[in-house]
Amino acid sequence: MSTNYNIKFIGRAIIPSLLILFSACNVLDKEPLDVIPETIVWNDEKLVDAYLTGAYLITTVLQNEADDVHNSGKPFFSIFYVNNVSDESKSTSNFSGNAYQFKVNGLKINGGLLEYWERPYQVIRTLNEIIEKLPSSKVSETFKTQKIAEARFLRAFNYFYMVKRYGGLPLIMKVQQDTDPREELYPKRNTEQEVYDFIIAEGLAIVDDLPEIDGTNWGRPSRYAALALVSRAALYAGSIAEHGEVELDGVIGIERGQAARYYEASLEASTQIINDGRFQLYNANPDKTLNFRELFLTKRNAEVIFAVQHDGSDKDYAGAGWAYDYFQCPFPNGWANGIHDAPYLEFAEVFEYVDGRPGTVDFDGLKGQLITTEELWAGKDPRFLATVYTQDTKWQGRNLDFYNGIRQEDGTVLTTGSYKGVLANGDQKVTQTGFGVLKYLDEKKDNGNSSSAGIFGSTQDFIVFRYAEMMLNYAEAAYALGRHNEALDALNQVRERAGISQLTSLTLERIQNERRVELAFEGHRYWDLRRWRIAEDYLSRNLSGIRYILDYTTRKFLVEKRLNLDGAVSPPIFEQQHYYFPITLARTANNPNLVENPGY
Repeated sequence: MSTNYNIKFIGRAIIPSLLILFSACNVLDKEPLDVIPETIVWNDEKLVDAYLTGAYLITTVLQNEADDVHNSGKPFFSIFYVNNVSDESKSTSNFSGNAYQFKVNGLKINGGLLEYWERPYQVIRTLNEIIEKLPSSKVSETFKTQKIAEARFLRAFNYFYMVKRYGGLPLIMKVQQDTDPREELYPKRNTEQEVYDFIIAEGLAIVDDLPEIDGTNWGRPSRYAALALVSRAALYAGSIAEHGEVELDGVIGIERGQAARYYEASLEASTQIINDGRFQLYNANPDKTLNFRELFLTKRNAEVIFAVQHDGSDKDYAGAGWAYDYFQCPFPNGWANGIHDAPYLEFAEVFEYVDGRPGTVDFDGLKGQLITTEELWAGKDPRFLATVYTQDTKWQGRNLDFYNGIRQEDGTVLTTGSYKGVLANGDQKVTQTGFGVLKYLDEKKDNGNSSSAGIFGSTQDFIVFRYAEMMLNYAEAAYALGRHNEALDALNQVRERAGISQLTSLTLERIQNERRVELAFEGHRYWDLRRWRIAEDYLSRNLSGIRYILDYTTRKFLVEKRLNLDGAVSPPIFEQQHYYFPITLARTANNPNLVENPGY
C-alpha cells in the first residue's frame, strides 16, 4: 500500500463542503481553490478552514459508519449497513447493498464489508498537511492552535474507526512525498496497541486547545468531543485486552496486562465530562417514551456532546440534508419502499418491563389467545416504543398495520385478498419481523417525495457522542476495575431517566444489555459484540420476528413467533477471524509490507 497523495494545489473537491454538514464560513467570493497556490491558502483563515471542512466531509463514518451519505450515484443508504450486520435488525430493502450478504455468507479475503481504508488515508494526508503547514503561516496564533487541534482530533478519530476494523495499521504522521524512503512509502502495520495509544494520547493532548461548546462552533469538536473519543477508544482497547488474544506479534490484539490502564483512561475521560456539569441526560418530557424520542429530534439539547448537523436542504445544491427518514420510515416511501431496518424479535425482548422483569414474550402462554397490542406491550421499558414501531403504532394520523392474515368468523385464517371488506394483510412489510425503527424518525417529514430534495430532506442531526454513552462507558470501565458501586450508580442514572426500576447489583451481562437497549441503532452494537469477543455466538444465530393475525370479530390479535428469518439454508455466520476485517488481497499486493490478518 502506498498512502502517498502528492498534491501541489488544493483540489476543487472540497468546495461543496463549505455548504454541507460542517460549514463554518463563506468563501464563495474567493477564487476556486484548485487554482489558488497553497502559499496563499495557508495564510487565509477562511481557506484553511475550508480545507479542513473538506476533511470533515470525507470522514463519512461520522454518520453511522457510512461509506457515502450525500451522493445519489453511490450507496447513500450505507448509513444502515452497520445495523444490518448486527443482531439488531434485518435489512428488508432491495437497497441493502453490501452489508446483509456478509451476515449470512461470512467475510472473505477480498473484504467488502464496511470498508474504511483508502478514504481515511486520504483524509489523514489532508490533516497531516494542515498540522505541518499552519505553524509557519501568517494566520493568528489562536486560529492556528484551534485548527491544528481540530485536525489532530479528526486524524485520531479516523484512526480509531480504522483500528476497530482492521487491528494494527500503518500510522502515517507526516505528508508523504515521492522522494521518501521506500519503507515510508510502503509502511508496515503498527501494532494494535500502538494505534490505540496514539489515539488516546492525541485526544488528551488537544483537550485544552479545543473550545467549549457555544453557538458558533456546533458541528466542530469541542474539548468534550476529544474526551469522549478517549472514553470510547480506551474502553475498546481495555475490552480487547481483557477478552481478546494477541497474534502477529501484536499487530492484532493487546496484552491482557494492559487492560487496567485502558479502563482507567476511559474512566478518567468519562469522569471529566460528567464532573464538568456541562451535559446531562435529556429529561424534558415527563412522558418517558416521548422523552426518549425527542432526545434524537431536539437539536443541541443538553445530552449532545458532538453531532453531525443537518438542515434538510437539497444535497444536489450543496445542501446539508440526509436520507435517514426516506428509507427508515414506515412503508411506503416515494419508491414504494421503507422499513429498511426491521428489528428482530430478540431485540424487542431485551427491553425489560419497568419493574425489572425480563422482556421475553410468552408465546406458549399466548397460543390461541386474543390480545391487543396495548396488552401485549403493557409495562414495557418506555424506550421500547420510542425505538421501534410495530402493529398499531400511531404514525402521521394513522395506525400502522403489520398484521399478516385475518381470522374469519369460522376460525380459519385468510392470507390473501380480503374478508368482508377488511384486507387480509396490513399495509406494512407483513412477512418480515413485525417491527421498524422509530429512533431518529421525524414524523413531520414527507417521505412520498422521491425527488433528490425529498430523499435527502431529513433535518435531524446524527449524534456521534452523547452523555448517556459516557455514563455507560463509565459504568463498564468502573466495573472492570472492581469499582462496582460506582458502576451501579452510573448505570442506574441511565435507567432512572428511562423510567425503569433500579438495579441492586451488577454483572457484565447487565451492562452489555443496557448498552444494547440505550444505544440501539446508533452504530454501537456490532462493535460492542466484537470487542467483547461474543460475536461468534450472537451473530451466528438465526433470529426471529413476530406475526400478528387480525381477528375479524374482536379486532384483537393472535400472535405467533416467526422463526428463521435469516434463512434456514444459509443462517448467519460469524467466525473467529471476523473479529478483524481482512486487509484484502488488493492492498497486500499494493504494499507487500502489509501482513494479512489470520484466517483469511
